[in-house]
Amino acid sequence: MAEEQEARSHVLAALYRIYERRLAREVRSHAVPRHVGVILDGNRRHGRQRQLTDPEEIYAVGADKLDDLLTWCVELKIPAVTLWVLSTDNLARKPQEVSGILSAIETKLLELAKAPQIHRQRVRVRAIGCLDLLPPATLAAVRAAEAATKDYDGLHLTIAAAYDGRQEITDAVQSFLREQLKNGKKLDDVIDLVTPDALRRHIYSPDLPDPDLIIRTSGEIRLSGFLLWQSTTSEFYFSEVNWPAFRKIDFLRAIRSFQGRTRRYGL
Repeated sequence: MAEEQEARSHVLAALYRIYERRLAREVRSHAVPRHVGVILDGNRRHGRQRQLTDPEEIYAVGADKLDDLLTWCVELKIPAVTLWVLSTDNLARKPQEVSGILSAIETKLLELAKAPQIHRQRVRVRAIGCLDLLPPATLAAVRAAEAATKDYDGLHLTIAAAYDGRQEITDAVQSFLREQLKNGKKLDDVIDLVTPDALRRHIYSPDLPDPDLIIRTSGEIRLSGFLLWQSTTSEFYFSEVNWPAFRKIDFLRAIRSFQGRTRRYGL
């Protein structure tokens, strides 16, 4: 029985590799997104399935999946990816769970600052969100990764931590108003200056193109406030797979789905 199961496992693995290569060839024959956003959902569900109870261990498994995703993006020459790793709402969870999430983020960012893969591929790491809500150690890890990669021009990796889409828009408006007041403008003058283009210059990552594709794992079918300003013309892909179990074929299927859509931009 054991030998039969092992043989079946080898056959399935071989079929998986064949399918993955065919899918990759198909995806490479079409244009890929310039910017992909990913909502990393399903860490706790995956942990329960694996009978994991330690929050730090649960989220560390998800953090390690980032290495695979970066490799896939580099292989497909996708220029930018934004990952939502922590929302402001997540900070209201039980202290032990919040500690587990923050520990995983901190450890991964410190690894990214030193990882040969990051420097070889010239990945630029940045973080967006209400970063002042992060503990000093986590914020220090953010700054270390940013400083170590600030001069790179390869893949742009943006980490959304303590992030909320409505807060980003609020911060953009406030930043715009402060700028106008600093320039000596009065309220009556400022009102007519409030335009989408003007506010866009004050979002967290104004230099990045809006995401062409947003992927959410774990089967949840909603954005939950992710990149609200930037996602007006984004295509969405919702995967049933929990983030830590997300495979290359799942990512390729998402890209292929995007490539099969006709983007009309309201026309």
